[in-house]
Amino acid sequence: MENTFPKDFVFGTATAAYQIEGAVNEDGRCPSIWDTFSHTPGATFAGDTGDVATDSYHRWREDLALLNDLGVDAYRFSIAMPRIMPTPNGIPNAKGLDFYERIVDTLLEYGIKPVVTLYHWDLPQYLEDAGGWLNRVTSYALGDYAAVVAKRLGDRVDTWTTLNEPWCASYLSYGAKEQAPGLGLGPGAFPAVHHLNLAHGLMVQAVRGIVGDKSKYSVTLNMPFNRGDADACHRLDLIANRAFLDPMLRGRYPDELFAITKGICDWSFIQPGDLENAHQPIDLLGVHYYSTNRVAMSDRPQFPQETGPSTCPGASDIDWLPTDGPHTDMGWNIDPQGLYDTLMRVHDRYPEVDLVITENGMACRDQLVVNEDGTKAVHDADRIDYLERHFAAAKRALDDGVPLSGYFVWSLLDNFEWYFGYAKRFGITYVDYATQERTKKDSFLWYRDFIASRG
Repeated sequence: MENTFPKDFVFGTATAAYQIEGAVNEDGRCPSIWDTFSHTPGATFAGDTGDVATDSYHRWREDLALLNDLGVDAYRFSIAMPRIMPTPNGIPNAKGLDFYERIVDTLLEYGIKPVVTLYHWDLPQYLEDAGGWLNRVTSYALGDYAAVVAKRLGDRVDTWTTLNEPWCASYLSYGAKEQAPGLGLGPGAFPAVHHLNLAHGLMVQAVRGIVGDKSKYSVTLNMPFNRGDADACHRLDLIANRAFLDPMLRGRYPDELFAITKGICDWSFIQPGDLENAHQPIDLLGVHYYSTNRVAMSDRPQFPQETGPSTCPGASDIDWLPTDGPHTDMGWNIDPQGLYDTLMRVHDRYPEVDLVITENGMACRDQLVVNEDGTKAVHDADRIDYLERHFAAAKRALDDGVPLSGYFVWSLLDNFEWYFGYAKRFGITYVDYATQERTKKDSFLWYRDFIASRG
């Protein structure tokens, strides 16, 4: 594939703290909701936890050297709040700040832009014990935490991303039981939706108050693109997408969202000033894209207290239909056109903000092979094909007027894939979890060559 992206287009890759770091009991880190959840019997595949993950807390130099070899322009990584604010007394943990400062400084030495995600799901357990995202106090705690990090790193971070996928952090975590803390509250997740929106705005304000315009500001969302019955698609768009986009970018919730949730949520948790706080100017809107859905309205009773892998509160009267193949190892359909359609739709609705693809990648059943000369390799041709086709879709959207500034491949490393544990591999670098040895997959080599061929 020829690389015809503009010279200033940002190519990157990404990770998340709990998925790679391990060292959960070291240097003052406190337990997070994912420590608690992953140690709950039956919560994750094979009982896997992030206790060790890819041991990147100790192997961070090796992992950043991989980035340098890859030749990326930017690295999107998350900072673990449990390392920075390990107690409810508000006193920062110097060792945690020192760790991330070393990462940022080394990235800058390599000429790689640090793109920091402040919250990637690892809420300190002490905040969950006080109500977690159901309690608005959590939103303010995240604002205070963001200020602490900005004071230490604000002069060196290129882009600050407030939240990663609040859809998952609310609906799958409080509405369903699939992600931490796994409460299964159904419509009881809507307060979490609102408090995440509020936290986003408070975090932007906190960092901007310290850093000013030296950095860019963003949030990154997974915005499911649904095909099929128009009514079903519209309902899901309101609940899964506009419940976050409209407060953050327009300062209001859609009236239709209140209408379709009447009887299951009174939205009384919205307090005066909340939407003004949530609505803060940002420079970039991050888009996560992996696949599409096919949906149709069901004849089941509306709004039962049900949860499931693809449901949101208020959408349980929707049927999820099989998608056309091929599918990834996650069972997700491969639909590059869906990436194009998503970018075009978001830009059409919210033309005031530039877009960046903050996650896209493929889980494969990768096999490590040993060559005759003793070297190791992973021949992941399917992943290369997936990336080529999605990069082509992104370029087509760019050519058709979408202000798309970058693309981050998920992920640099195989890692702890949340409730799938270590059973799914998204990385362009293979990790032998028994030895922690890293092996560059063919997709790593392809991406390196693709970046180098630009211009």
